[in-house]
Amino acid sequence: MRPILIFVSACSLFGAPLAIVRPIVSDSDGGAALPASFDHRPGETLFFSCRVTGYQKTPEEKIHLAYSVQAFDPKGVPLVELFQHEITEEVTPQDKDWMPKIQTEIAIPPLIASGTYKIMVKIEDLVAKTQAEISVPFEVRGHDVAPSDQLAVRNFHFFRSEDDAQPLEKAAYRAGDAVWAKFDITGFRYGQNNKIAISYGMSVLDSSGKVLWKQPEPNMEETESFYPKLYLPAALSIEIQPDVRPGQYTIAAEVKDAIGNQTTEAKGTFTVE
Repeated sequence: MRPILIFVSACSLFGAPLAIVRPIVSDSDGGAALPASFDHRPGETLFFSCRVTGYQKTPEEKIHLAYSVQAFDPKGVPLVELFQHEITEEVTPQDKDWMPKIQTEIAIPPLIASGTYKIMVKIEDLVAKTQAEISVPFEVRGHDVAPSDQLAVRNFHFFRSEDDAQPLEKAAYRAGDAVWAKFDITGFRYGQNNKIAISYGMSVLDSSGKVLWKQPEPNMEETESFYPKLYLPAALSIEIQPDVRPGQYTIAAEVKDAIGNQTTEAKGTFTVE
């Protein structure tokens, strides 16, 4: 976040209580306010601004304000780090109608759930010893993954290619095709700084359950983040060789959570025609 202080002309009565007014959530810098019902997407950046009224001045015609801005998920977990800043400016009688504008950017984490989120702004007038705050809601439409209290694989589906968004209604392939399996991993444990350490690989089984091939080295995902990742998207692929017999085959995805010392497996069946 990079808060910027801007002073603009506005009506202000020094006898009025300290207040945060005119909150705006936009999808572009300086853009128009979006309705509260607007669906934001994971990974987007919000452009937020609001203004402050009802502040008091010192005998030297100065104002001294301290404010903070932070966004939270529906459970009250912070999305981003708390930003705190102080404003000290001279406001002359000619500038008595000026009103501070707080402006900042909020990056929505990429792996979050749908729901109503909020931006909390708190301000303190260090001259008048008064405080005010405001909660501004915004909606996020994310990729929904059912939660789990233990390591689990969700949304296991087959796809025609890596970039396809919609899974196949019928997982049927031909020799020479690439088979793509995508799924979500959840229920893992966190280390310090919300660290996760997940590995996953696969085996290919024939219709009798015999292992035909096993991935030599698993894929590894070891990351830290300020906001805890609710799930981890994963993808596996194989190419069907020309001499493969038509029939039914199974991909077994093997997942391990090193921090939580958990393992799990999920299977999906496809056919070669």
